[in-house]
Amino acid sequence: MKSQTGDERKRDPSGGPHMYDAIVIGAGPAGLQAALTLGRMHRSTLLLDSGEYRNGTVRHMHNVVANDGTPPAEFRETARAQLAEYSDVEIRDIGAQTVTAIEGGYGVLLADGDAVDARHVILATGVADDLPPLPGLQELWGTKAFSCPFCDGHEHAGRSIGILGPAPRAEHLIGLLGRIVSDITVFPVDQGFSAEEAQTLEALGARVSVETVTAVAPDADGVRITTDSGEQTVAGVFVAAGSMRHRAPFADQLGLQMLPSGSIEIDDFGRTSLPGIFAAGDLAHRASLPGPMASVLLAAAAGQIAAVGVIQSLMTS
Repeated sequence: MKSQTGDERKRDPSGGPHMYDAIVIGAGPAGLQAALTLGRMHRSTLLLDSGEYRNGTVRHMHNVVANDGTPPAEFRETARAQLAEYSDVEIRDIGAQTVTAIEGGYGVLLADGDAVDARHVILATGVADDLPPLPGLQELWGTKAFSCPFCDGHEHAGRSIGILGPAPRAEHLIGLLGRIVSDITVFPVDQGFSAEEAQTLEALGARVSVETVTAVAPDADGVRITTDSGEQTVAGVFVAAGSMRHRAPFADQLGLQMLPSGSIEIDDFGRTSLPGIFAAGDLAHRASLPGPMASVLLAAAAGQIAAVGVIQSLMTS
């Protein structure tokens, strides 16, 4: 879709620059649903799609009602086709660089240098996964290496899997996957397990490797795990190590209130600590939760709730 610049930018009836009711930054499940909800209520909306998605390497989504097994790209394509039916929703295939407060709302500077304004902004840029610096792991991410048992555990039913990472987080994965897979081997990725940690993991039914993983690679039967002394093949690996980071800098730019999890703090309607700024998806959660619930459905639900929050604000302003 062509981006409007300079004199081509929409103008309101008074002759000034056009101000959208909302700009939604990010076009994953949260952003797509937010735009749909706003469009259905005839609120002028700009949806910015940078083309970066957390599940961009994933072949099939799972645990998504009516879309179990659907490729994420197909999901996004269908959503965008449906959004095209709403004249109040504009989509631009470009990312945003900055969000700043202006009179009556916020200004968003786009990657091509264009500037657009809105009364409200919904941040839905999501997060990126920072994986352990293990050779081969990034290449397997989303295809044979995973983090979410709800999304990818069932596909390994009755097979052997490996868990990479520290004992405390491995314990949680064992508890979820133990009844699904045939057996689990836990591998350290940076340092070995203490005797107490190994005993705890074994008591949960897992085998514990005393050797650190040095590389992973695809194999006809799944994943080939290389340690200091040899190789082992498993159906897939679940990563208990690593961390998440915000894909975009807007939380820092705007000075939003953050939670100990590193996520943006929001209320029940997706409102952040800054009036007019909403957040939805993996980058935000309420203080009552220990962290973001990484799920396509929950991200979409959060996008809908944030859009409802925007509409409520527009009705009272």
